[in-house]
Amino acid sequence: MSSSNGEMAGKNGFESFNLDPRLQQALVQAGFSEPTLIQENAIPLALSEKKDIVARARTGSGKTAAYLIPIIESLLQAAGSGNAGTGVISTLILVPSKELADQVVKMTTMLTTYCTKLIQVVNISQATSEQVQTSLLSENPAIVVATPARALAHIKRKSLDTKSLAYFVIDEADLILSYGHEDDLNELAELLPKSMQTWLMSATLSDEIDAIKGKFCRNVAVLKLQDTVSSEQLLQYYVKCNELDKFLLAYVIFKLKLVKGKTIVFVNDIDRCYRLKLFFEQFGIKSCVLNSELPVSSRLHIVDEFNKNVYNLLIATDESNEKIEDDEDDKDDATANSNGNDQEKQTDSQPTENTQETQETQKKNNNNNKSKDYGVSRGVDFQNVACVLNFDLPTSTKSYTHRIGRTARASKTGMALSFVVSKESWGKHKPSMLASAKRDEKVLNRIIKTQGKQDNELKPYSFDMKQVESFRYRMEDAFRAVTKVAIREARVKEIRQELLASDKLKRHFEENPEDLANLRHDKELHPARVQGHLKRVPDYLLPKTGQKPAAFTGHVPFNKTNNKHRVHKSKKSSKKRDPLKSFKRR
Repeated sequence: MSSSNGEMAGKNGFESFNLDPRLQQALVQAGFSEPTLIQENAIPLALSEKKDIVARARTGSGKTAAYLIPIIESLLQAAGSGNAGTGVISTLILVPSKELADQVVKMTTMLTTYCTKLIQVVNISQATSEQVQTSLLSENPAIVVATPARALAHIKRKSLDTKSLAYFVIDEADLILSYGHEDDLNELAELLPKSMQTWLMSATLSDEIDAIKGKFCRNVAVLKLQDTVSSEQLLQYYVKCNELDKFLLAYVIFKLKLVKGKTIVFVNDIDRCYRLKLFFEQFGIKSCVLNSELPVSSRLHIVDEFNKNVYNLLIATDESNEKIEDDEDDKDDATANSNGNDQEKQTDSQPTENTQETQETQKKNNNNNKSKDYGVSRGVDFQNVACVLNFDLPTSTKSYTHRIGRTARASKTGMALSFVVSKESWGKHKPSMLASAKRDEKVLNRIIKTQGKQDNELKPYSFDMKQVESFRYRMEDAFRAVTKVAIREARVKEIRQELLASDKLKRHFEENPEDLANLRHDKELHPARVQGHLKRVPDYLLPKTGQKPAAFTGHVPFNKTNNKHRVHKSKKSSKKRDPLKSFKRR
């Protein structure tokens, strides 16, 4: 077993790897000038030494290309020498989510631009019929991308032949485990060949990753790369406020355009996702929603349109199932609060058996609607994100790291802003209350410690509340209009719209791709009470530095009449129509 500490392999670009000209030309066309740190270390080990790679690197460090480049190069070498490698399924890539699967397929298609006849890729993670996927696999594509459950199902059905597999990849391995695919991986370890060259890519290396490594890897090279983002590249701020002030600050930030560029707003709940969208709508702030309830094709289209700068504001739910970091004091508080809350519910509401049954069925339906293979804070490649706003602070330091990894990618700068609710102000305003916000301060302290170890500093940021306060009454008026009924109706309306677009119009869009541009995901859903006047910001609300003196245009009459006649008539009519002088008794 060999290991590497992440030493640089050289700075001669991709030419130093002596790649096939077709692959080298595709890299140039895609704009790949210099390899990243993980690519510099992983590609030579995989090509020259045929090592199994176990790599830990941060999100956005180029892990996908780090395993695709040596796989494609090996397939081209095999085709050139006449050995087996093309015409059979030789590569299986496992990913945790359908969004990441689509990203891997796009990257593979881009790198095989000049060798598509030799190397074909098929994605079987999508929600297509088994017959369609079986027919695609029967054509023996060189590379198959799938989720663990879908790959295992096809292997058991014998529609996915594993005899000729030579390369095997588990991308975002720790996220695959957090999604509950450990049993699937254990079964795959028994069914797949033992002679495969394996890549194990992960943002963290834990005991569970070591267990997987022992089942799939033989001749291992472990890469623990410290490819961190500098504090100059990524600015991190936090704002301490109460729960209702989150909406006030978000309204001011986006209405006055204090943040330039594309922004991802993370919330911890799907209802919060639609509450914030309906809240923004009343001020004319357009946004689109991304959550696990939406169809897969809609989610992929939203990500693609966001990367194409069609949308500038994306509200996303983070449902990564990260474990909540608790200590003993938190557990005691949680049990005490839960007991107290249970007693209050029993005394206040006293629900009947029928209501309890309906609540249980609603929970089951909600769980069924949520996609198990969904992940936004990790895996998905969001491009040119200027700011990440943690509207709801995540429940763990890992989730925070993955969220802010959406910005400041590929040597670009970015900013992360987090709203933190103090424990004293938690629960004061129940309509805007969020259960996880009670632990915001403790989670913030852990985040500051972990980021401090990487020489990244979280700085407090304070808004001038005197200037912000003038917007409060408009914020409260808009917040009251977004009722629970409006949120529920908007949630159903959004799903219906997306289902219609993704299912019934799918064939139409395939035949007419230009019509896909007319499909917008940031349409207004409308709250229960529409208030058009909130979309305009009066000048007296703006800070003095942002106000511009309006030029005096003089008096503008309502009727288009001559000024002389208008003045004469007004004087004459004023004498006649004086009610005190013309009043007569009837």
